Amino acid sequence: MQVVTTHKNTDFDALASVIAATLLYPDSIGVVPKSVNSNVSQFLSTHKTAFDIVLPNEINHDKVTRLIVVDTDQWRRLDRMEKIRQRSDVEIFLWDHHGNGGDIEADWHCQEQIGATVTLLIREMKRRKMELNPLVSTVLLIGLYEDTGHLSYPSTQPEDAAAAAYLLENGADLNVASFFLNPPYEEVQRDILFTMMQNTERITHNHYTIGINILCLDRKVPMLAAIVSMYRKIINADAVFVIFINDEKSCTAIGRSGVEMIDIGSILKHFGGGGHPAAGSATIKSVHYQPEQVKRKIIEIIRESKIGGATIADLMSFPVTIVDGSTPMSEIRNMMQEKKIRGILVGSEDKLEGIIVLWDLKKLRYEKQWKSPVKAFMARNVATISPDLQPSQAAQLMVKKNIGHLPVVLENKIIGIVTRTDILTYFYGLLPE
Repeated sequence: MQVVTTHKNTDFDALASVIAATLLYPDSIGVVPKSVNSNVSQFLSTHKTAFDIVLPNEINHDKVTRLIVVDTDQWRRLDRMEKIRQRSDVEIFLWDHHGNGGDIEADWHCQEQIGATVTLLIREMKRRKMELNPLVSTVLLIGLYEDTGHLSYPSTQPEDAAAAAYLLENGADLNVASFFLNPPYEEVQRDILFTMMQNTERITHNHYTIGINILCLDRKVPMLAAIVSMYRKIINADAVFVIFINDEKSCTAIGRSGVEMIDIGSILKHFGGGGHPAAGSATIKSVHYQPEQVKRKIIEIIRESKIGGATIADLMSFPVTIVDGSTPMSEIRNMMQEKKIRGILVGSEDKLEGIIVLWDLKKLRYEKQWKSPVKAFMARNVATISPDLQPSQAAQLMVKKNIGHLPVVLENKIIGIVTRTDILTYFYGLLPE
């Protein structure tokens, strides 16, 4: 008997991957953990009979010859699979997109860091030229969209978008997908959201803003993951972690990130949880960590991690061309042509007086103006930037001030210059090795 299973607190990517795997492995049975996300539970309440899906206690573990695990690589995240783990005669296949270095030693695996696990299974479906019905296509699309944030998370790859197109071609219903991905909020969810917004603790690390919250629940609340996702967007944080106190015995930490450098799954792995860079969760027993200890540990992990990436210092050009304010405009023109640059600073290394850019030269309509000093045409009150800031911050400053050049200043001295071209080059993956 072949069994396909996935992690506890099953989300739509996990469910979609189970369903996809049952199609790729004929005669296999999909085993979905008892604990599933609320929107998954809502879906299964009306759609379960359409798929070959059972609960873990409904299979005979002794008859399992092949275990196919999807969307996790950790035994502890599986539901009631201890008997199979102890057997050496069971063949194990693994499909996963997390890359967390789990403890499931598979006989065969397809494990790549991509937007959603279901994308990997869709790749094989496309290779086999399988045709899917609209129902299957829809549930697979829900899983794909949920784990990629509708193809907007930084972990999303071109193949995820191609997989979505394949599902739409096979009749996936966007109206149904939208309903299960955006279920209506009730009063209890709104109250939790408002409470979180009022009690956010913000920390800053390497110019990223992280929001952390601890909240006590007096009842079981559905859609917590969706609430946390909305919370991050509302408070405009790069990442958030919310620690929900379930009772005296445990708490649940849910994280969401909008930047590639803050890997939620990696951080929550320290607590026995999992996920991917954009989203993750962990249920933590109080005997191991109290909620305040969880918060402090998360902050400690963030501060000790190498969150950063490229900075302005990596992108800037140096040495910088700086001229005296009395330099004739004709010399400025010649310098730009010879050095193939679009901007020249005016003043000295210690005292920036202005900047002249190629566009300014178009203002000169008469020949005599080329003999005028550069200070007559330069822009004053020049915006500058620190070398340790992120490229995204330079981009925001350029957009806000409608400029294309930013002198880089360290300890009141000009050490370089970064241009709009440098920023665009970086964001489109063309940064030199």
